[in-house]
Amino acid sequence: MSGVWVFNNGVLRLVPNPGGDSCQGLSRRKVLVHVPTNEAVSSYHVLEKILSSFGWERYYDDPDLLQFHKRSTVHLISLPKDFNKLKSMHMYDIVVKNRNMFEVRDVMYLN
Repeated sequence: MSGVWVFNNGVLRLVPNPGGDSCQGLSRRKVLVHVPTNEAVSSYHVLEKILSSFGWERYYDDPDLLQFHKRSTVHLISLPKDFNKLKSMHMYDIVVKNRNMFEVRDVMYLN
């Protein structure tokens, strides 16, 4: 078991791997990257442009979701309407359904 022992208010406890070895004061988040251009997807507008070039079409069945469908497959990509609520599970869904075109990467930023 790895981590750091933290002494706080008279209590000693093990904090498992707090942000990595040399990442104290930094937080992690995920970002979806279009591999051929090495561009981070920063909005749904950018994502829709990339997906449409791969044959994905907007699907307007659910007003609470942003959805894309590819006619040649049974795949459906469902995303929250608000880009700020896009989570890593949504990003990995895009990666799996578009092999070798997208990656999910860690981004470090200061707290």
